[in-house]
Amino acid sequence: MAGGISMNMDLTAEKMMGFLYELPTQFEESLRMNFDFVPDYQKAYRNILVTGLGGSAIGGDIVRCYAQNKARIPVIVNRDYDIPSFVNKDTLVLAVSYSGNTEETLSAYLQARAKGASIICVTSGGKLAAEASNHGYGIVRVPAGLVPRAATGYLFAPMALLLEKMGILLGVQAELEETVEVLKQRRELLNPRVTMPENAARMIAEEMKDAIPVIWGSTGLPEVAALRWKAQINENAKSPAYYNVFPELNHNEIVGFEVPEELLAQMVIVILKDENNNERIKKRMEVTSGLIKDKVKNVIEVNSIGTSSLARFYSLVYTGDYTSAYLALEYGINPTPVPVIDYLKAELAKS
Repeated sequence: MAGGISMNMDLTAEKMMGFLYELPTQFEESLRMNFDFVPDYQKAYRNILVTGLGGSAIGGDIVRCYAQNKARIPVIVNRDYDIPSFVNKDTLVLAVSYSGNTEETLSAYLQARAKGASIICVTSGGKLAAEASNHGYGIVRVPAGLVPRAATGYLFAPMALLLEKMGILLGVQAELEETVEVLKQRRELLNPRVTMPENAARMIAEEMKDAIPVIWGSTGLPEVAALRWKAQINENAKSPAYYNVFPELNHNEIVGFEVPEELLAQMVIVILKDENNNERIKKRMEVTSGLIKDKVKNVIEVNSIGTSSLARFYSLVYTGDYTSAYLALEYGINPTPVPVIDYLKAELAKS
């Protein structure tokens, strides 16, 4: 059984638990990839656009925030059929679609091509790979067989490594190597063989059941971690969840914790904390927690671990990924399929 899953594990969750356990392997395999087309893309770009949707776009968000303090050119994430007007021959476009058939990404790809942008595609195949092959663009082919939200390693690491080889980012390989080790340590504490109270993800999921999860991060990579928690709870547990970011939430959302009292009492607030947060952010988190702790069901703090920013970021993400799968089990739900999205795609395909 994948990932050392317990024989007692509900079979409906076995597939997703296997995907989660193997996340470190995605980084290891990405580190062994051969990007032999990189020399063809060496030029002085003015900006980078990552275009994708859903689980295929989260890698772009990670690159965007990771690059803020490392790259001299901006990285922008596009989640739409249309691309921004600034895209031109001086733009590097990274088109990301795990399936290769995401209609918004295919539309953005064609527009980027028409504008003369340099394009690299990250995909497992589909129409995007076929188009890129026909047009002579670089393709990073990642393994098929996963659901997009479970392929975050494949959908982030190759992009970051490409940018490192182009000289746009520095230190990526070393940080990914540490991330692998941190995640291997974390999965020994989060996988289904570990019961409560030792398994933090199980504990958080139990607290979230019959509640409304609200995830708070801070500007930068912890913001993306909060978004990831929210999206994973939506897709895996089929439950509503919401997220916001310090310090912005202290200028609006925090005021909305007075009424309705019955609804507030059903909220579980998860605060994602990172040791490298600005000291004022740390103080804001402390004060904010004190303001709301008696008005909501619970306030839970999750601390990052690791040395590098990537390792700490993924330690937060990994806890959230497992929490969302355990929350699905709390509700008796199979975390892997997303029938609502499948239905929506089928209906759109009719027109």
